[in-house]
Amino acid sequence: MPAAIGVGLALLAVVGLSLFVRREAFVVLVVVAACAALWELAGAVTQRSIRIPVLPLWVGTVGIIVSAWVAGAEAMLMAFTLTAGGVFVWRVLDGGGRQAVRDAAAGIFAAAYVPYLAGFAILLLRLEDGAWMVLTFLLVTIANDVGGYAAGVLFGRTPMAPSISPKKSWEGMGGSLVLTVAVGVVMVAVVLDGEWWAGVVLGVAAVAAATTGDLAESLLKRDLGLKDMGALLPGHGGIMDRLDSLLVCAPVCYLILRTTAGQ
Repeated sequence: MPAAIGVGLALLAVVGLSLFVRREAFVVLVVVAACAALWELAGAVTQRSIRIPVLPLWVGTVGIIVSAWVAGAEAMLMAFTLTAGGVFVWRVLDGGGRQAVRDAAAGIFAAAYVPYLAGFAILLLRLEDGAWMVLTFLLVTIANDVGGYAAGVLFGRTPMAPSISPKKSWEGMGGSLVLTVAVGVVMVAVVLDGEWWAGVVLGVAAVAAATTGDLAESLLKRDLGLKDMGALLPGHGGIMDRLDSLLVCAPVCYLILRTTAGQ
């Protein structure tokens, strides 16, 4: 637990500095994190004899994230489309028949799951008060984890999805909801000068999205027979184990904050 807390605070500090000192540094951090997550994911799916072509995915990740920063959502979508095509052609030309098609499909899924979803954090950054919006997105996602963990430890009795994540409970989700809504209201109403109800909407939606992301990765790991996707972050597992909630939460937060607080 001390290692997990220390690593978490250190990561938040680095991200905070990148947001408010040099926003381009945050873009670089997202690229590095996405590439590391893809490397972990590619290694994990080898448990099912799936070979994801990592090199074109890394090139595509740079293209998706940079396109989002430079030109916005349409360019990001175009970069993703080109990445998907590049991954397919790369793997099929490498040979393997049906296995090649299976690998290419897994690679396209990886491109959508990691760099494309991560790109929504970059789209947030492009908005007015973008740095504060990204911080809001990060804090509500973190609040979901912290509130769920605390309430689960203290009051958890009723399993939410025992076959996927035995430690998750409905009582823990209640704690997630309370803390995340509170953080959402403070960040939206006080920091972003928006309406308080928008913070409530953001908090509820963030809990739903972050929990979905966490359960989805847990289901994937269970299917692969893995406890963690990697071991790069002491106390947390791998990069993917930290990004699971963030990736699914990013587009949800982008849509809500852009609608209620963006310009």
